[in-house]
Amino acid sequence: MPESTIKAGSLTFDALVDGPPDGELVILLHGFPESSRQWTAHVAELAAAGCRAVAFDQRGYSPGARPAEVAAYRMPHLVQDVLDVADALGADRFHLAGHDWGGSVAWCTAFAHPARVATLTSFSTPHPRAFADAVREGAQPVPGYHRTFAPEGAEAMLRDNLAWIRDSLGSAIPAGHAQEYLARLSRPEALRAALSWFAAKDPADVAIGPVSAPSLYVWSDGDPVVRRRTAELTAKWVTGPYQFVALEGVGHWISEEAPESTALLMAEHVRRYG
Repeated sequence: MPESTIKAGSLTFDALVDGPPDGELVILLHGFPESSRQWTAHVAELAAAGCRAVAFDQRGYSPGARPAEVAAYRMPHLVQDVLDVADALGADRFHLAGHDWGGSVAWCTAFAHPARVATLTSFSTPHPRAFADAVREGAQPVPGYHRTFAPEGAEAMLRDNLAWIRDSLGSAIPAGHAQEYLARLSRPEALRAALSWFAAKDPADVAIGPVSAPSLYVWSDGDPVVRRRTAELTAKWVTGPYQFVALEGVGHWISEEAPESTALLMAEHVRRYG
């Protein structure tokens, strides 16, 4: 998979890039504790379909994009990174996909900048307001572990060879991918930066409205956090064309547990509305 760097704004991001330079741009955003490598199959599939596919290691994960201040990881900065990468690649409009935290960034970008986002694909992550709706209904518990993720907790998480992260990844994803994620986050400065996403989280940043971009939301019944009711409520917060796909027997790491089928789903979504 071709590796590259992208100078975007004041930061430099490591990235996987494939496909013709004049193809429609598709930007893919990874989650925690993953990296752009989680999108290997999707980048290849999109490139084969004639798209310019770009998965970049987001703020804190790329050594050249690692601010020290926790406030630098609030959602508006993460959204701006997406726009800066698109600008650096010369794209006024682009397709956008995300998983986990990357899914949150994708939803917020699509809402805040509808003129720029041609299509949206989210794996695992529901629209933020759907999550809030489900919590109010009592259908969705708030994950308690988020409160334990703070930059000052990085040293504790590093104990036992990153046992917490290793256990959370389990055996469902490719071993080579897991080794790369663990190697990256074994550096204290990298882990502190990744955990800053959690510490910087502000409910006001995700109090967004309906998304108008054609949207594909892929949820899995084995996800330990997002309940089915939460996933189903996402439809309420999309005003454009919407497709909901529920995968059976798949856990949280959708893009890596079911790479072929989800890559085809995304490529078809992009083709349909490109």
